[in-house]
Amino acid sequence: MTMESKRPTFHAAVERETGETSVRLSIHLHGQGRASLDFPVHFLRHMLHVFAVHGSFDLTVSATGDVEVDDHHLVEDIGLCLGRAIREALGDKVGIRRYGERHVPMDETLARAVIDLSGRPAFVLKAQFTDARIGTFPTELVHEFFKSVANEARMALHLAVLYGENNHHMAEALFKAFGQALREAVEETGGGVPSSKGVLE
Repeated sequence: MTMESKRPTFHAAVERETGETSVRLSIHLHGQGRASLDFPVHFLRHMLHVFAVHGSFDLTVSATGDVEVDDHHLVEDIGLCLGRAIREALGDKVGIRRYGERHVPMDETLARAVIDLSGRPAFVLKAQFTDARIGTFPTELVHEFFKSVANEARMALHLAVLYGENNHHMAEALFKAFGQALREAVEETGGGVPSSKGVLE
């Protein structure tokens, strides 16, 4: 049975092994907001924790990588695994809402996430970070992480920081909005495939 003909189970586990990283990740999209995160990129651990809590997902990530070079490879590969797990968990997408949208404020910041689980990857991020790093975390990796998720999940993901001043708040509001929008998109509606074509690949 191919993934496309499999009904949604809302949970999946994936592994990725390369010469640069080793990632094991599992997610339950109809979970309780529990996160178990073990990898050496502290800021991304914090972001994935708030993603899980605010999306009510159960998320487990165990990963290692060449962070002595920089965080890029590990952040990108965790994003790839998260996207792939979301796609596998949704199977043929029968009975899900498909679309999700949330605005999330965090103090002076307001972020927006809009999702279409269309089967066609597309990614847009509109955000103006004012520093190159949040602590030791390169702000450019926020874009790389979400791009990896969108491509592997085959979703259209549109993210924006509408306004804000604190870079930590901007990034965190994006992750919270993404989690809440995804939770809406994977809600069960009791219908068929939410597409006029009759299929979401």
